[in-house]
Amino acid sequence: MTMKQDLATRSNEIHWPERFNPATADLFAHNELLINASCEKVWSHIVDASKWPQWYPNSRDVVLPEGTKVLGKDTTWRWSTFGLSIESKVNEYVPHARLGWYGYAPGTQPSFYHTWYLAPRGARCLVVTDEAGVGKDAAHLRETDETLLHRGHDLWLATLKWVCEGN
Repeated sequence: MTMKQDLATRSNEIHWPERFNPATADLFAHNELLINASCEKVWSHIVDASKWPQWYPNSRDVVLPEGTKVLGKDTTWRWSTFGLSIESKVNEYVPHARLGWYGYAPGTQPSFYHTWYLAPRGARCLVVTDEAGVGKDAAHLRETDETLLHRGHDLWLATLKWVCEGN
């Protein structure tokens, strides 16, 4: 999907830091999927970043701070995604419901903000993941491959569904 299509379907439930408002961002992606598992189970896989590479092929080299088992409030970690080395810091953390983190090249200002919103739907969980990027790198990605972020998140949700549903 294009950024315009993603903006039209974005979730109003997401809490955005001011600088990362999707309406003014240089790049934005919205993805959602209903998973046949509880939000607690889905959450356990999302916050267990060290295990992402086992089920999400776009995640590599996850390094959490010493003694840290899962993502939590203010956790800063390093990892590779989309072939780039990234440092991320958790900004929003509401167990089983909301997770938001900044992403940036180590030593630079945050240029991306990635969110997860989980909502129970009976015995299932609606998972929404949105990401906004600002600055020259986000603008360049929009110009060269506008749908890359959306496709990557489609893959992340599909593999999250796979691991949560016990496949």
